[in-house]
Amino acid sequence: MQTIRVWDLPTRLFHWLLAAAVVGLVITANVGGNWMNWHLRLGYAVLTLLLFRLVWGFVGGHWSRFGSFLYAPSSLIAYLQGRAKLEHRVGHTPLGALSVFALLLVLLTQVTTGLMSDDEIAFFGPLVRFVSGDTVALATSYHKNVGKFIVIALVVLHVAAIVFYKWVKKDNLVHPMVVGDKQMAASHKLPQARDSMASRALALMVLAVCGGAVAWLVRLGSAF
Repeated sequence: MQTIRVWDLPTRLFHWLLAAAVVGLVITANVGGNWMNWHLRLGYAVLTLLLFRLVWGFVGGHWSRFGSFLYAPSSLIAYLQGRAKLEHRVGHTPLGALSVFALLLVLLTQVTTGLMSDDEIAFFGPLVRFVSGDTVALATSYHKNVGKFIVIALVVLHVAAIVFYKWVKKDNLVHPMVVGDKQMAASHKLPQARDSMASRALALMVLAVCGGAVAWLVRLGSAF
């Protein structure tokens, strides 16, 4: 067996912070009232994290890069048939990659529509002033009546998959996302994720830039 550094620290922190923020978003949206202030803050946090992940998908550790889990249909079929290559079972598997891209797309859509939503009572997104009333109505309807339930469904499916892999396939997906390492067969040498102080400093700078961009967007919406 060989120990592979699969998930660098920035990727792990992103994962757990995003999970906590999404749970918080669902809770605050259902409680309503003054908790909507926290709903907005958590929405901005999720947008910051998503922007970070998009950038980190190109400059992060090997297994965090999009290029490491962009699979051809034949790879997905081989995985479903139990014939996946060893390197396709290290980071995001062909099936797991679909889940990751779906979550990123759905969350980006949910946050974007949130930026253009208006509850017509006290809370509205910073982009409301820049789009038409029809766009605001459409975005608000999707955000409240459609997108929220898609997010919940994908999260439940994600958790169910983790449980399935743990108890049926005897593959603990949570442990590597906590400690970063995974034990793999030593049939051939696999790439290690870069997880140095330099790469972590780079991640911090990327996060700061993404946070600054979101803060600018929020200020822009409140400047009128």
